[in-house]
Amino acid sequence: MMKIPILTRGRFDKRRPERHHGGVFSTMMFAMSFDTRAHNSAMTHFDQHDSFWLFGYGSLIWKADFAFIERRPAYIEGWARRFWQGSHDHRGTPELPGRVATLTCQPDALCYGMAYRIEPAVLAGLDLREKNGYLRERVIIRFDGGRGEEGLIYLATEDNAAFLGAAPLKEMAAHIARAHGPSGSNREYLLNLASALAAQGVHDEHVSALAALLPAEGEY
Repeated sequence: MMKIPILTRGRFDKRRPERHHGGVFSTMMFAMSFDTRAHNSAMTHFDQHDSFWLFGYGSLIWKADFAFIERRPAYIEGWARRFWQGSHDHRGTPELPGRVATLTCQPDALCYGMAYRIEPAVLAGLDLREKNGYLRERVIIRFDGGRGEEGLIYLATEDNAAFLGAAPLKEMAAHIARAHGPSGSNREYLLNLASALAAQGVHDEHVSALAALLPAEGEY
């Protein structure tokens, strides 16, 4: 059985210098060949569990198209949500990848989202959904009162082939306004996430700023 360590900030302390792609997509064309399903299926830590918690911080908050036993608002510590991951298969194309959420290390940050109790059989479908650069990682998920339980996230780090990285917020918003893929527009992804967080009473400065900077449709 492959032993997978619980994710902590220290695992990613040694990071490459921040890359700044802005609106340039040609350097990321190789990303469409990166598929994480085989790697994720080798993570067997939860296979013998009757059920366990999955933490969603992006589209998993508002698009739960998988079977779950229960769901609860939750958060994880030391991680901040950022629109730094490229989406070639859902909210964009290889020529114009969308920008979708991943997590970056940030001391003292709290990332709020939704936790779902799921059975191991659900993971195959989630691996397919998250195959463009996201890896399963173990984390401590916290609920009301600070109670923590071991669970799972899908994380796209800067080492994955589809990573786009940081850019000025105005450029990122314009990028999101243009991108569209098989699952719909990148604009819809951002606005749905902003609405879902607001419904939970969560203010995420990064998400709110991008939503506020989105050009009107047809003005980009």
